[in-house]
Amino acid sequence: MPTVLLVRHGRTTANAQGVLAGRTRGVRLDATGREQARDAALRIAGVPLAAVVTSPLERCRQTSRFIAEHQAAAPEVVIERGITECDYGQWQGRSLKDLVDEPLWSVVQRQPSAAAFPGGESLAAMQARSVSAIRRHDAALGARHGAGVVWAAVAHGDIIKAVLADALGMHLDLFQRITVAPASISVVRYGEHRPDVVATNTHAGDLSWLGGTTPQGDAPVGGGDGGRGRS
Repeated sequence: MPTVLLVRHGRTTANAQGVLAGRTRGVRLDATGREQARDAALRIAGVPLAAVVTSPLERCRQTSRFIAEHQAAAPEVVIERGITECDYGQWQGRSLKDLVDEPLWSVVQRQPSAAAFPGGESLAAMQARSVSAIRRHDAALGARHGAGVVWAAVAHGDIIKAVLADALGMHLDLFQRITVAPASISVVRYGEHRPDVVATNTHAGDLSWLGGTTPQGDAPVGGGDGGRGRS
């Protein structure tokens, strides 16, 4: 089965200022974010990527460039609108400290499946289109490159949380329990029977071992050996 690395973009100027950037144009990585993106790229450098699929927003395209530039062989870079940031509508561009006082805030925290942003989209719609995009690219890359293919998807915090919730079999109402920090890397494999969530929200460690494993279709009884010993 293919392996997808879910990479959140590095910190942005909006993140640092506590502003909900949403799809605002011109939001870019700050100095810390560029360093974070470079560190993530170095972690991935030992993993031959077949493709880097990125949200069209600047902060993700910046992060994806760091990843592609640190690959020994240049991977295909694809812009995918299906994993762009949630459309926060009238919430976009507002400070988080002000949004806390909105009645919708508690719905977003406690019952995300019922949350729809005024003038924007619902979190349920966001999850549906992002999961669909990730699974579509995963299947296509697996068909083209074989079961051992590894690829990266560079997206946003809520997008990756929603994809991980789906892979974990969690209801969307529980997705706020998942943490996805800037430039973190999560790892998922979509198998024949179920997704295999290999790692979430990681910030350290060489990931080159992912390129030397043969993913197994069935979950090992008793937990197995972790897979690092297979070749």
